[in-house]
Amino acid sequence: MKTVIFAGGFGTRLSEETVIKPKPMVEIGEKPIIWHIMKLYSFYGYNDFIICLGYKGYYIKEYFLNYFKHNSDLTVDLSTNELVVHNNNSENFKITLVDTGLHTKTAGRLKRVKEYLNGEDFLLTYGDGVSDIDISKLVEAHKASNKIATVTSVQPAGRFGSLAIDNKGKVERFIEKPEGDGFWINAGFFVLKNSVFDYLPTNSNDLMWEDDPLENLAKDGQLQAYKHEGFWQCMDHLRDKTYLERLWREGLAHWKKW
Repeated sequence: MKTVIFAGGFGTRLSEETVIKPKPMVEIGEKPIIWHIMKLYSFYGYNDFIICLGYKGYYIKEYFLNYFKHNSDLTVDLSTNELVVHNNNSENFKITLVDTGLHTKTAGRLKRVKEYLNGEDFLLTYGDGVSDIDISKLVEAHKASNKIATVTSVQPAGRFGSLAIDNKGKVERFIEKPEGDGFWINAGFFVLKNSVFDYLPTNSNDLMWEDDPLENLAKDGQLQAYKHEGFWQCMDHLRDKTYLERLWREGLAHWKKW
């Protein structure tokens, strides 16, 4: 199966970084977060990717077009323009880079890559979230459900400390990282039958994948949840990048399985 990655958004909540590069190219441990995501899929044998480009998509194209040069030892003869590659530290990735439009929303981006999927089932995720999810078990669960769509769900911990306060204002209990509100949220890491495109209208440019398509799949009983209780972290804000950088630096990057 091929893996589709949404990588075209503006990333406005991470503007400290995205003013010069698209969010999937923001680095963790000197590698773009999209590389970390692709390495996870590759670990489970999924090496064929379709990347939905939009905002500053040329940046992603340039990165992968010159990947082997930046990750190999080279000898360059400027008099002849001869290039000798002494070792190849590249990846076993096949990557289709598709310009899906600057302002296109996620359903429209997905619709625009349909022709590259050749009628096959596929994987889908966002270009800004990492996890230690077992992709093989996710795919097995999807096949067992026989639903059109499977979405990975997680229960993130609360971001702020929680206070239990009595009616006189006395703090009775303090919880530094509460478990959260008990809701399961969309963590990406989808598995989809090709028939999912029946839920995308011909012109989906102004439609979010997370709105009508997923809502209608749920109404029709065609959306299965795969509950993941391990590590998951999206990179929405600078504090998220800082957190992921710290985990990588300290050898605690749970998503690093390769």
